[in-house]
Amino acid sequence: AEKEFTSEKGREHDQNYQFPWEFYRKAAKLGFLGVSLPEKYGGQGLGCIEACIVNEEFNRVDSTLAGLLSGVGFVELLELYGTDQQKEKYLPRIVKGETTCAMALTEPKHGSDAGGTGLDTTAVKDGDSWKINGAKTFITCGDIAEWIIVCCQTDPNANPPHRGVTQIIVEKGTPGFETTSLKPKMGMRGSPQADLSFSDARVPLSNLLGQENRGFHQIMSYFDFSRTPIAAGAVGIAQGSFERALKYSTEREQFFTPIHRFQFTQWKVAEMAMKIETARLLTYKTAWLIDQKRDAKTITKYASMAKAYAARTAKEVTDEAMQIHGGYGYVDSDLERYYRDARIMDIIEGTGEIQRYIVARESYRELNLPLP
Repeated sequence: AEKEFTSEKGREHDQNYQFPWEFYRKAAKLGFLGVSLPEKYGGQGLGCIEACIVNEEFNRVDSTLAGLLSGVGFVELLELYGTDQQKEKYLPRIVKGETTCAMALTEPKHGSDAGGTGLDTTAVKDGDSWKINGAKTFITCGDIAEWIIVCCQTDPNANPPHRGVTQIIVEKGTPGFETTSLKPKMGMRGSPQADLSFSDARVPLSNLLGQENRGFHQIMSYFDFSRTPIAAGAVGIAQGSFERALKYSTEREQFFTPIHRFQFTQWKVAEMAMKIETARLLTYKTAWLIDQKRDAKTITKYASMAKAYAARTAKEVTDEAMQIHGGYGYVDSDLERYYRDARIMDIIEGTGEIQRYIVARESYRELNLPLP
């Protein structure tokens, strides 16, 4: 089943920019959607370690499907900050695989600066509604999601600006809300990205998620959890590439000799194996810290460490796996797809630069030194 999905369906979804609804719904029936959600909403009630195991194993096969299993931010944010009514309305249908959802933070002018300079997307109260104007970009599942959590600026006088960020749920079909699919793109082609635009889009005041003007803090607490399964996903991509390179090196001959007998190939294999295991240990230590509910600052530091190191490992390992395959890896192959998919892991949910800043900041903080 893995071979069929990897070689045929995974490649088909990639080439056709096709959302894998068939496998998405099958994954839901098997309990892989909402692994960390409470059982009363259809989840498994498990922890971050289990979420990491699921992400790593799915990414070994196809990172498009793996990236969609967590609900791309919506599910965890709703569980953390939603009202009982909101959870009962949205979560069961998502966990059953009947629909998908999204979280919209990134904007064309701001990118990684999600709170430092505020947001251009605004929401103002108008009677019993929020009136939303602005734009978002690179939103995963933005054009197929039934519901989207949109980060808006609701207090233009907030100082600093992130103290005026609020999260609001916007439903598909809301007048004034439009989406535009983004393609072509380098990798993760079966996972659609979209631009979102809002022109006097109105939603009920009850669509507020959590507390007004506390949206930025809600996002940051979510990132502490979400970055760790993403790190596990990067480990999975690296592991899948590594396994294919190992197998190929025993089959490919040069100068009448299988290339795995050449010392330079063995050294590549050894370096790949050490990097993967280091990234895996760091990732699962972070997941353990989260499940043990350790100090929030410690979790923030380790989540950024795991995300940055695992993302770099995925890039380096897929690159070496490509080198072992030579021209056969560069053409239409599973490895070629891994290579393209790995690149985004160092960008999503906070770039590698942002993660390294966080690690440095928390390291200075631990010793009570001036922060950078």
